[in-house]
Amino acid sequence: MATTLAILPVKSFDDAKQRLTDEVPAGIRRALAQAMCADVLLALRRSQRVDEVVVVTGELDAGALASGHGIEVVDDPETTGQSAAASRGLERAAERGFERALLVPGDCPALNPADLDALLDRSAAAQASVVIVPDRHGTGTNGLLLALPAVIEPTFGDASFERHCERARAAGVEPTVERVASLGLDVDTPDDLAALRSFLEGARVVAPNTRGFLSQLDRAA
Repeated sequence: MATTLAILPVKSFDDAKQRLTDEVPAGIRRALAQAMCADVLLALRRSQRVDEVVVVTGELDAGALASGHGIEVVDDPETTGQSAAASRGLERAAERGFERALLVPGDCPALNPADLDALLDRSAAAQASVVIVPDRHGTGTNGLLLALPAVIEPTFGDASFERHCERARAAGVEPTVERVASLGLDVDTPDDLAALRSFLEGARVVAPNTRGFLSQLDRAA
């Protein structure tokens, strides 16, 4: 089995979830972002197929959270965006001799380690060099698994799914597209948050931090 490094780029919690601004106050958005990040880290650490995890961030609380679990932190002092942070992580993966790198965002708290293990097993069996997991809308990228050395640079943001596909094909590689329900649920909009809540009602084994935070929020309301 190829060795796999999971890379979690984390931007400032204060700047997270800006599209929730009209419905969620700043302090609550920060706490939500932190809870979701903690759950993604928990899922990555529980995976049987992820060998190690690194967090790329300039956010002090995210760094402290990672360090508290013995996870390496790659400093991202300029916080130039998810794609740049992801590239820093890929550089670290190559330096340390990993054969694969898995990029995941910090706002997919429903991620189930069993789903992740199955994804990594299938990809290894197929010897896939570029695997893309789209978000639930089919437009964004919630997982990017790259054989190293990587044939493409990550390009996250709006419509990133198609851009990643185009970059892979331009490099002469047909990307493998994997739809993973528990990884497709990122949170950018109020509708996304509602979809996450609905999913968590039927998935009791994931997202303890986010689930607890949302329960507190509901009681306070």
